[in-house]
Amino acid sequence: MASTSDVFSYGIPAETGFGYAQAVRSGDLIHVSGQLAFDETGGFPHPGDFAAQLELTHANMDRVLARYGATRRQIVSQTLYVVDLGRHAAATAEANLAYFDGHRPASTVLGVTELTLPGQLLEIAFVVDTRLPA
Repeated sequence: MASTSDVFSYGIPAETGFGYAQAVRSGDLIHVSGQLAFDETGGFPHPGDFAAQLELTHANMDRVLARYGATRRQIVSQTLYVVDLGRHAAATAEANLAYFDGHRPASTVLGVTELTLPGQLLEIAFVVDTRLPA
């Protein structure tokens, strides 16, 4: 089991209410819980707005990476959960290409009927390997 220094949380109510950490480091790997479009207080400011949620979700991914001194290039896999994937597939692909800028992690994209929060349209979980060049 990881020590407390290996676990990262934002301190938002959902973490304690559901009992999870944003990320857990295990050796050279960092396992990151599904990131979504929440703000610094744990609020969800963009229900139903896919583009805004995607932008804020990527910003939250960057926050986790920064906590560990890691970069996008060290993401080795990701799983995207997208509500109404048929409608949002092109925007998802375009944003993914822009976010990774030539880096190509293993990816799985799943179309789902709903996510945890009302109006939540996507969530992205990922794994980072800190042995890779930044």
